[in-house]
Amino acid sequence: MREDGTVNENGRLVLAGAPIGRTGDASPRLREALETADVVAAEDTRRLRRLASDLGAEIGGRIVSYYDANEAGRAAELLGELRDGRTVLVITDAGMPGVSDPGYRLTHLAVEAGITVTSLPGPSAVTTALAVSGLPSDRFCFEGFPPRKPGERDRRLRALATEERTMVFFEAPHRLGAALGAMAEAFGPERRAAVCRELTKTYEEVRRGGLGELAAWAAEGVKGEITVVVAGHDPQEVEADIEDLVAEVARRAETGVPKKQAIVDVAKSAGIPKRDLYDAVHRG
Repeated sequence: MREDGTVNENGRLVLAGAPIGRTGDASPRLREALETADVVAAEDTRRLRRLASDLGAEIGGRIVSYYDANEAGRAAELLGELRDGRTVLVITDAGMPGVSDPGYRLTHLAVEAGITVTSLPGPSAVTTALAVSGLPSDRFCFEGFPPRKPGERDRRLRALATEERTMVFFEAPHRLGAALGAMAEAFGPERRAAVCRELTKTYEEVRRGGLGELAAWAAEGVKGEITVVVAGHDPQEVEADIEDLVAEVARRAETGVPKKQAIVDVAKSAGIPKRDLYDAVHRG
């Protein structure tokens, strides 16, 4: 029931895409939704008010904070608003709620409760970076932020070494150099990639090249919002290179390196599973 005593039986959750850079990318529908929602749940209420001001929108409903630290508790409260028939709009600092940002928990609860969930589409760093990367975009997967701890990150990346789809990652600028170096170790330094920085903003930059080259560049320090796009594993390309890798194992073995160690080292530098190289060496 609303404060004025009227009842709205059509509670609705609206996931609103926010601009990832320029305010001008916001749609007219976003302005209207901000003005008409009963509750606006924002990742950062100050940024919400700044966005609304830039759009010339007067937020008519109640504003609540909805960010990582309070998401679990706040989701239950917002579900109550939805059950009472109110329209709740969720908006994050940039991009779509629920995509590496708050939103999933409330969406899950609303779906389970049979409440209407809809989206107000907007810019997405994932698809924008994919589009400008120059890498195959017919099949891709979003991997979010790699784990922060080096050991966990390396295990996650090794598990993706044979992923054939183009991969999209988010990463913090101060961890970018280390993350790209780990990707070069897991996927091979020549694997093609693109680092997309400050997409749609004044200082937008897209740096393309092999992972090893990009890791060396990022080691000097990078600022801004970062999205990384990495080409998928190409079995045909690996097959074409496998004879060269087998020859490299033989060369190292001739210098006194144990064959097993040579296989491990060469496979790691080439970014292929050591089992694949082991089988190729012993087939020869």
